Amino acid sequence: MTEAVVNDITLLLNEKFNLRVIPDSRPGYSGYIVPGDILLSFCIFLKTELGFDYLSSVTGVDYFPEQRMEVVYHVYKTAGCPVFCFKTTTDRENSSVPSIVSVYPGAEFQEREAWDLLGIRFEGHPDLRRIFMWEGFNGFPLRKDWHEPYFEEDFKPLKSRWPDGHGFRAEDSNHFHDNIELPAGFNPDSFTPEDEEPLYKTLLGSLGGEKGLKTDQIVVNLGPQHPSTHGVFRMAVVLEGETIVELKPVMGYLHRNHEKIGERNTFIQNMPYTDRLDYITSMSNNFGYAITVEKLMGIKPPERAEYIRVIMAELTRISSHMMNIGFMMNDLGAFFTPALYGLEERELILDIFEAVSGSRMMCNYFRFGGVFKDVSDTILAKIKALVENRLPGKIDDFDRYLTNNEILMSRCIGVGVLTREQAISLSTTGPILRASGIKHDLRKADPYSIYDRFEFDIPVGTHGDVYDRYKIRLEEVRQSLRIIKQALKDIPTGPIMTGKPQYMVRVPAGESYGHVEGPKGELGYYVISNGKPNPFRYHVRAPSFINLTSLAKMSVGEKIADVIVILGAIDIILGEVDR
Repeated sequence: MTEAVVNDITLLLNEKFNLRVIPDSRPGYSGYIVPGDILLSFCIFLKTELGFDYLSSVTGVDYFPEQRMEVVYHVYKTAGCPVFCFKTTTDRENSSVPSIVSVYPGAEFQEREAWDLLGIRFEGHPDLRRIFMWEGFNGFPLRKDWHEPYFEEDFKPLKSRWPDGHGFRAEDSNHFHDNIELPAGFNPDSFTPEDEEPLYKTLLGSLGGEKGLKTDQIVVNLGPQHPSTHGVFRMAVVLEGETIVELKPVMGYLHRNHEKIGERNTFIQNMPYTDRLDYITSMSNNFGYAITVEKLMGIKPPERAEYIRVIMAELTRISSHMMNIGFMMNDLGAFFTPALYGLEERELILDIFEAVSGSRMMCNYFRFGGVFKDVSDTILAKIKALVENRLPGKIDDFDRYLTNNEILMSRCIGVGVLTREQAISLSTTGPILRASGIKHDLRKADPYSIYDRFEFDIPVGTHGDVYDRYKIRLEEVRQSLRIIKQALKDIPTGPIMTGKPQYMVRVPAGESYGHVEGPKGELGYYVISNGKPNPFRYHVRAPSFINLTSLAKMSVGEKIADVIVILGAIDIILGEVDR
């Protein structure tokens, strides 16, 4: 935001809240500090009076040993606006802040995440349960003083590994051959695990009274070991006949405390870890993390590196969308033919990634200030042939074979509808948001890198159903091809890194929020540096995770067969959902 805009907002806030909302004056920080007792009224004012209708991110921060917690919120306007940041603090021992789900329903899963991993209680939350860990898990694993069994050190590189090189596996340190530690006096014969009563209580408790003909309702679990859930993901549903009357997503089966690992890594060590979020879109994952840390460092990549980044990000978008279209057809029963068409084109894109980064999926290609390796003229020629000669025809084939297919239309049109208002309030992002008629794309709404130099359109839907989501992705592939063609035409010669490559960087103290328009939507990173080699806080705003907030709204009232294709059209990757 410009300084004039910030000053205007500050004046409005001072007038409305009698100077109780104050700018964050810590060096390297931004945004506003909001007392907890006026947090809800502040959010209502922000949304209804100032037009910040979209909640992007909710992040918990443990300021140990200062004995305080902080919750950081990022919001913006869907009409187009840079991010607005505000925060509230709470005591660490009895961490409690008001829930803002009543104002921004998209906060539901994000607040549950902060409760689960940091122990921040959100008063008034409609369903405050753990979301990644199981009920009864001991402690809150993102707190600074929480340590796993056989803990070694808080920060990498671990002294046992470097420079001495005497590495070992914690699993080899106990006779279970697993990294576990049982409580004193634990007896497996008498142990009774906590059941899932809280899940089923909220699932059944949200049902309304009886209407019309009385029929039996049954609870069914779809997943987690089921091919239609696209990984280890589970949907607990209440059925009346074949109709969904209530649904609760259950996740966490793939959770590995990605952010805890990220806060132990050095800044540069996190780059390959971002590959493993959405493992279909590693180049985009690198992009978001790189620009976030570059904001803190105050550096910009050279021109050639910027063009290379955009080319790789748009190739990633094409690869991801073609995968989604193919596998969504699987969910409809096409039995792999469209998926194989999509996979064939993806393989050609992965050939490019392998040539430039040395890896097909976990590319680890971006660096702070540039990219790892230059792209040769030969590879640029291959990319040009791909985007000018092959891919346009293949996209037209997809369009011709699928778009007017009678089965696809009957199964997708009018299914999983999300209105404009629902899409915004539930913090959906990417193709889901645009399919509901919201013309919002971060490449234009809050331009980053050099996207403001390219001409491309933002496709939007009219009905907000599964069919619109399919068509949005198809058209976005064509727009990505437009961007790549322009980038190939204008890419300059020159260096690909600002400064010398480093194995360890010193990042100035402060905070930074960076985001990119990934294939699944807004991928954001919130990073705090205290001037040391490792991030003090590292948080991922994962679009696959947050888009699932809308799953129940889209599914209730649909048939059980429809919920499979609704989930497929959300396009989740469990590595990014569970982290």
